[in-house]
Amino acid sequence: MSHSMTHQSQPAKRKRGIILSLRGWQRLQAAEQRAPEHHPSGKPYTLQELSDRTGLSPNTLARVRGRKVAVDQQTLENYFRAFGLTLGTEDFTDSDLATASGRQQVMLTGQLPIDSPFYIHRPPSEALCHEGLLQPGALIRIKAPRQMGKTSLAARVLAQLRDQRFSTTMTSLHLADTAVFTDLKRFLQWFCAVVTQNLELPNQVDHHWDDLFGNSYNCTNYFESYILPKIDQPLVLALDEVDVVFDYPHIASDFFGMLRAWYEKARYGDAKSELWRKLRIVLIHSTEVYVPLNLNQSPFNAGLAIELPLFNAEQVLDLAQRYGVENLDQAGAELMMLTGGSPYLVQVGLHCLSMQSASLEQLVNHSSAIDGVYGSHLRNLLSDLQKYPDLLAALKRVVLSSAPLELEPMQAFKLQSKGLVRIQEQQVSPSCALYRNYFSQVLATS
Repeated sequence: MSHSMTHQSQPAKRKRGIILSLRGWQRLQAAEQRAPEHHPSGKPYTLQELSDRTGLSPNTLARVRGRKVAVDQQTLENYFRAFGLTLGTEDFTDSDLATASGRQQVMLTGQLPIDSPFYIHRPPSEALCHEGLLQPGALIRIKAPRQMGKTSLAARVLAQLRDQRFSTTMTSLHLADTAVFTDLKRFLQWFCAVVTQNLELPNQVDHHWDDLFGNSYNCTNYFESYILPKIDQPLVLALDEVDVVFDYPHIASDFFGMLRAWYEKARYGDAKSELWRKLRIVLIHSTEVYVPLNLNQSPFNAGLAIELPLFNAEQVLDLAQRYGVENLDQAGAELMMLTGGSPYLVQVGLHCLSMQSASLEQLVNHSSAIDGVYGSHLRNLLSDLQKYPDLLAALKRVVLSSAPLELEPMQAFKLQSKGLVRIQEQQVSPSCALYRNYFSQVLATS
């Protein structure tokens, strides 16, 4: 950072310009969201709205927000001033340094860092989740196919809540070994131990477990007599990948029934209710619930449901700007047609274009090729599906059909959870052109 200020007066420095730093980007985002006239729905400003407020052109704003192309210091100062901020030395970086580090950037996979400039807001999902968790005893369900950004969204909301003095813990149930699912006792003890560790509390599971009582009772008592009294603030308990439990019906019915009972406990109005009102539960899953659960004992028909949508054309264009991709309009339109707005597939394509690994024409024309941009991802999907011949056969029917068709519900749900199909009024079709092209080629002769 000191480099950019020490040589401020040198002509070479002025010619190169500066680029908004990660810290500067975070400050601007926070200020935009705090602005009094910010959209009540949580929708971000459009470039034109920002232009009207800052006096900078939409093209200049796109360059600033893309954090790839250098601008002059006065531009950043004007942008910051429009939102009541003062540009500091840590809010920008030397363009040469930024470009050099940008070229080394690895492909973004999995959960995005909380401060990532490549996170795209999908209003009103973030605001609904945040506002929902402010309510005592809340239960939020976040559902979308794989690689849609569920965990990234939850992580950002939890970070916001930590700033508001909430305690938070997120546990992926994929972390549980297969042996953990042997029986309910082992699973619930693992669950209690992991949450305890995440909250940096001493493990008291053995002390609170009495085999004279049922396992669900013991787990509930552990939270009621130990964890919740130990935490002074509201506690958000986020459980990621809860689909894993669906494959173990002998555990699923009791576990999910227990979570529903916790949600109800906050509403009893008795002496313990105040304690349970401190707890807010987030369930994150990729597919419809296909295990038989009593409606009155299921957490999946209670609380607030949030289904993450695909990117729309405007969001794809916004992300393309952030990647500094050339021919924005054409790239956005082509990627939208190819990927259907899948966040992961869009990110892969834009990363490739920004690194100039392939031209837009090459990316689109060779998208389903083995050595294409999506080759590794497509091979992994095929390899996974080959473990389930019935799913592979069902997908073959879908991609080779010229019209949407009906599948057995379990098959449709599982294909949807992998992001391969979309379901509309029980009719199933490929989720995007990329998957139709690739799987129709590889499955046509099988």
